[in-house]
Amino acid sequence: MSEPSRLPTLLHRMATTLDTIAMVCRTITGVALVALTVMFGWLVYGRYVLNATPTWVEQVALLLVMLIAFIGAAVGVHENTHLSVVLLRTSVNRRLRTVFVVLTDLIMIGFGGMMLWYGTQLTIFKWGSQIPLIQVPEGLRSLPLAVGGGLILIFTLGHLIRLFTGFDERTDSIE
Repeated sequence: MSEPSRLPTLLHRMATTLDTIAMVCRTITGVALVALTVMFGWLVYGRYVLNATPTWVEQVALLLVMLIAFIGAAVGVHENTHLSVVLLRTSVNRRLRTVFVVLTDLIMIGFGGMMLWYGTQLTIFKWGSQIPLIQVPEGLRSLPLAVGGGLILIFTLGHLIRLFTGFDERTDSIE
């Protein structure tokens, strides 16, 4: 098999793998959002009907919000659904637009890498202490930061690989 014919197959496998990872992340964040909603329903019921506030809800809710925010942000990077200002990119010629896209992707790779690195350092640092009321490691609060950063890095690398091989399907939208 020649090299040019293998490229689309490799890109297809990469895209399928990244899509699968994004689907798993969407499922996790969706379940976390439903759990968060149910927990706050229980909190309100416990506080106003039973007159016994479940104290653990707030701590678990903070963990779930971190998970939803950072993993959800990574999925947004993969699906190119983040809010962005595209006026400058859409008003220049195609070549300069590509330069802007590459520059944006390189910044996102750096940002994701920093989130991964510093999130991992924070997770390791805080792992030895416990979150009050739920008795799980404090490092769980920053673990979604590290995982989300790693996913942003991987998803953006995938965008760049597709861009440089001519298979990038992202479009700018001002809707």
